[in-house]
Amino acid sequence: MVVNPSSPIGSLDIKPTLTGDIILRSLLRQMPAYVDTGLNFLDMLDVARGHLLALEKGKSGDRYILGHQNLSFKQLLEILSEITGLKAPQISVPAFLPLSVAWVEEKILAPIGKTPTVPIDGVRIAQQLMYYDASKAVRELSLPQSPVNVVLKDAVDWFVSNGYVK
Repeated sequence: MVVNPSSPIGSLDIKPTLTGDIILRSLLRQMPAYVDTGLNFLDMLDVARGHLLALEKGKSGDRYILGHQNLSFKQLLEILSEITGLKAPQISVPAFLPLSVAWVEEKILAPIGKTPTVPIDGVRIAQQLMYYDASKAVRELSLPQSPVNVVLKDAVDWFVSNGYVK
């Protein structure tokens, strides 16, 4: 069987992941605008539980989408605003603008020592809606569905308490 997690969020996001980077950029006020897109989010711990449940209950040859809540990027930023008290970006921009910035930063400025501020992979991913239906995993594996707003608060608290935000 195969499990396909959507976009995990939560605490202990050390690197951070692309979704963790969204949360961190919001906290650092490095997101003046957003791309009109959407993702499916779920708790990182629910991803781990989903893998274990698939081993225990999954059917050989089947695929399971590990996911929970579909949110537009704007909705995600509004939830983060409610959690943090920071104002959410109000301006939507076409994907080619941040993609151009990311390309210049990674291809021209990074080789001379500037750290890119816009991840090119994140912008590429943002060009498509990534909404998913995880009902099969919920039904057949009993995949947990932790509330996304609670998990986002946990992620925010973790980034703050671990020095990612001054």
